[in-house]
Amino acid sequence: MVEFKVVISDPEAFKKPYSAKVKVVGEELPYDVEVKEGYKMPIARLGRALAEKLNAIHGVVTIRMYKPGARERVNARFKIELSEGIPENEVRVSSDLLMDKVGASEVEGEIFRARSWQIRLRDDAASKLVGLKIGDLVDGSIVGLKGYKLLITGGSDSSGFAMIPAIPGGVKKKVLLSSPPGLHPREKGERIRKTVRGNTITLETVQVNTKIVYSK
Repeated sequence: MVEFKVVISDPEAFKKPYSAKVKVVGEELPYDVEVKEGYKMPIARLGRALAEKLNAIHGVVTIRMYKPGARERVNARFKIELSEGIPENEVRVSSDLLMDKVGASEVEGEIFRARSWQIRLRDDAASKLVGLKIGDLVDGSIVGLKGYKLLITGGSDSSGFAMIPAIPGGVKKKVLLSSPPGLHPREKGERIRKTVRGNTITLETVQVNTKIVYSK
């Protein structure tokens, strides 16, 4: 079975970001195996007024939830579902997910347009990525982004070895690195020999990094 974890970055989400303080309330919403394993995104219900302010044009938001009685916070990405009658300062998510993430049925939180999210692809959808290279474009419909293109920016294999644009194919080899991808130097001028992957997606690839392309 062909399977990849696809990370989608939204460069427009960083421009004039809007966030809102909300009450995150649990209710009966799907939280099945498909959601837990990342093949589908969990649902967040909210009112139209809040959705318009968030300007989440791809329907994906991040909700930052604060655990009761602790300073710890948990970020989760959700697919928006509009619902009438929900106050503007409130968001509804799966009660099971809420208990799983923060151990409560209602918490304080913050919501904003997602800057990045991930989805797992398998079988036919995943097969469409095999053989593509860093710099190639793929139809966004494979991850639910109809009408958009995704630019492949990188990836990694099961051992965490990063794909490098300058190395052709899907080979694994050791090279001398001085900058990303593959190395984040701790000191200026640092150079380290590391194992990396080539620029092509193969069956050994586990994660594929992409970026939404916007028409100018």
